[in-house]
Amino acid sequence: MTTSVSTFADDDSAERPCLLLVDDDEVNLMLTATALRERGFDVTEVSDGARALVGLEDIAPDMVLLDALMPGLDGFQICRALRALPGYAQVPVLMLTGLDDDASITRAYRAGATDFFVKSTQWSLLAGRLRYMLRASRTRIELERSKFKLARAQDLARMGSFDWRRGTRFGQLWLSPEALRVFGKNPDERVTVRALLRMVGTAQRRGLMRMLAEVVAHNAVLATDVSVALFDGRQRVVHVEAEAEFEHGHDIGYTGVFQDVTDRRVAEDRIRHLANFDALTGLPNRRQLIWRTERALDHARRLGHNAALLLIDLDRFKNVNDTLGHAAGDELLMEVARRLRGCVRHSDQVMEGALEAAGTRSHRTLEAVGRLGGDEFVALLPEVGDDADAERVASRILQAMREPVFVAGQDCFVTASVGIAMFPRDGLNLADLMRNSDVAMYSAKTAGRNAAAVYRPHLAGRGREKIELESHLHKAIERNELVLHYQPKVDVRAARMVGAEALMRWNRNGVLVPPGDFIPLAEETGLIVPLSEWAVREAARQARIWQQSFGFADSIAVNLPSRLFERSDLVENIHQSVSAYGVPHKAILLEITENNLMKDLHNVSLSLHRLNEIGVEISIDDFGTGYSSLAYLTTLPISELKIDRSFVRDLGITPQSSAVVSAIIALARSLGLRVIAEGVENLRQMDVLHRLGCGLMQGFLFSKALPPDELETWLQQTVLPRKAPWIGAATDDAAPRALGRAQP
Repeated sequence: MTTSVSTFADDDSAERPCLLLVDDDEVNLMLTATALRERGFDVTEVSDGARALVGLEDIAPDMVLLDALMPGLDGFQICRALRALPGYAQVPVLMLTGLDDDASITRAYRAGATDFFVKSTQWSLLAGRLRYMLRASRTRIELERSKFKLARAQDLARMGSFDWRRGTRFGQLWLSPEALRVFGKNPDERVTVRALLRMVGTAQRRGLMRMLAEVVAHNAVLATDVSVALFDGRQRVVHVEAEAEFEHGHDIGYTGVFQDVTDRRVAEDRIRHLANFDALTGLPNRRQLIWRTERALDHARRLGHNAALLLIDLDRFKNVNDTLGHAAGDELLMEVARRLRGCVRHSDQVMEGALEAAGTRSHRTLEAVGRLGGDEFVALLPEVGDDADAERVASRILQAMREPVFVAGQDCFVTASVGIAMFPRDGLNLADLMRNSDVAMYSAKTAGRNAAAVYRPHLAGRGREKIELESHLHKAIERNELVLHYQPKVDVRAARMVGAEALMRWNRNGVLVPPGDFIPLAEETGLIVPLSEWAVREAARQARIWQQSFGFADSIAVNLPSRLFERSDLVENIHQSVSAYGVPHKAILLEITENNLMKDLHNVSLSLHRLNEIGVEISIDDFGTGYSSLAYLTTLPISELKIDRSFVRDLGITPQSSAVVSAIIALARSLGLRVIAEGVENLRQMDVLHRLGCGLMQGFLFSKALPPDELETWLQQTVLPRKAPWIGAATDDAAPRALGRAQP
């Protein structure tokens, strides 16, 4: 007999399938095994059924070929025993039989055989039958694995499928085991449609039924989230997707999936909350405020009413952070947020996507207080009648701030400044309202804080002027627009100039800007540092010119802010500025006001000692107006005290002024310090100071602050000995009086 060999490896795999062949006929066993080996099978031959069952663990066949009729254990018995073994429930089993009656075939299938084959010498047909049995087995195994993976994936995703068919009143419902677990049931339990509907609240149940009806009417897909109360009382959110099924043009039911999305919804709600609310205070954040304001303005525009935006800024909040720490500052902000929340009809609801469904007056639910950032808050009033309504809310806010806040173990008093902008009068969009409320808020701060201000157009002019001034001030140094004027210091006894104070002026477009108009802005923006460094260099340069011109050997006083004394490079900068022009360090006298000195006495004192070591002298300006102990006079390297003009002004008028000045002079003498009076404007003040023992003075009585060349002219005309009319005077009083009359 001629047979064609077609290997199994050519069709399915490079591996040869392992086959267990059981037959009590030795000849038939050998012939069948040889034929199957030629056709790509690895065959293990066993002639006894009992030995076949014992050796299964060592063989682990991919398929089994059994002779049906054998002594002892026949093929039917072996097949039953095989199916009872672990792992062999799905192994393909082909029963070889010489019988072709229906009873034998039925018996083979009942025993668990996969298929049967009538004994013959058609080996290729047998090999083909085995090949397709193995292929079907592998396909079934893959399907089982896929089914298991799908079930596992659905279990992990808390998802399950369902089918519902019309029939009785509530129809017939089938739930997969995974779907049953979604609803807290065991896989072997049953759940009816009525039981599922009871889990849904009445209002939501009606809406769900309407959506199901629309799915049928429009041949659409239902996809919605439903809040349910499970049988054990837990509240969950279940996502439902359902699609209608049709037969002969009629819907017969729905098929779809259930998925427990509670954790996802909680996470989404958390993300949504973090995106829309401030993490510290729980108030709406900038993003949420912008959304609410834009919606409120849309409604106000459509309905024709006013809206208001209140910008709230805490006064001196930085002091709390600096002194008590940021933790105390956060605690304070949380308490402030709680109080502000009580001043308006605050709503925390995030209404994106749901506002339009709330009715024509839904914009009122937008009213809230939010945190813009830092210590800035915003109150949104979606509907107000006029300014008075907004001012009443601002008044409530200021009143709420008056009670002390207990933080870091102590009571803190915090105030606020409130700026009010009205729609549509003060702006038609959010940007305009924010800008104008900010202008109004700064107006309240300028007026003394702890107040509210309504925006007015003239306030914007001031704001624009300030911005323009700041912009030009940044470029003033590089454009050489800054100049120093010098007010002479006079020794009235010796009738001579003993130094000068440098006062900064800004030559802007040919007009001198007085220091009171730009120095506060420079301090606020931090520009005071480069401006002061420039002043030291310019004063050193001028000292060199005067030294060469008329032998100037005194000092030029330059007023420095306290923040400059905190810089680690201050001493090096001053040393370089002075050395660059070849003048001694004592040519520069640094003035610091008493109040600035006491702000950070420890850090400032370190710089003062280092400056004293290189020969730079220190003068205390505005002495007598400070609020701290005078002990620093004995510990700091101070050379000079300047009596504040507020004490000089009333000399000869009130005895209290004379008493204070006399005490300052006595204190300076006892400590070996120079004392100079500033703001001397008339002869009465000069006479009293002279009698009290203060001979060093400066003020308009002698000269205003002059440009360098004009000061030289003043010096030649007034102070030089050859021109001084009081030289040779008989009494000490003659010199100061003559000097006082010698005004240019």
